Amino acid sequence: MTRMEYGTIEREIHVDASPEVAFEVVSRPEHIAQWWTDDAVLEATPGAVGELIWGDRAQVVRIVVEKTEPPRLFSFRWCHPDGDLEDSAASLLVSFELTPSGTGTTIRLTETGFREMGWEAAKLEEQYRDHSTGWDTFVPRLGDYLALVSTR
Repeated sequence: MTRMEYGTIEREIHVDASPEVAFEVVSRPEHIAQWWTDDAVLEATPGAVGELIWGDRAQVVRIVVEKTEPPRLFSFRWCHPDGDLEDSAASLLVSFELTPSGTGTTIRLTETGFREMGWEAAKLEEQYRDHSTGWDTFVPRLGDYLALVSTR
């Protein structure tokens, strides 16, 4: 039996859009709300605190923007225990790395920090699988949305 590490989730997609357009789509709230959340409030500025919103504020997750290097990198921390945004060590880090590739862009999503959350084994496995399944849904939606945006 293979033991899962539950450490890092990685997804990669190639899109027919420039890195500049891809960066806007992964970092601006009006775009994030089209492929991932129902609404978002954030500024792509390191240290900025924002919100990812699902439903009619049924689920609101606060985030802290970690790094922005337009049009190459956008990252943020989320899933802070008890909403404590000061404890960045105990949070998940999501990074979108954007690399020019041919006439488009390769987007590499990485989410790390699961083991550092201090969860019991069952919760760690549950959260890892939940996030993994989520990215399996939302990364293709990101690609579909970018296809629409880049043809405008």
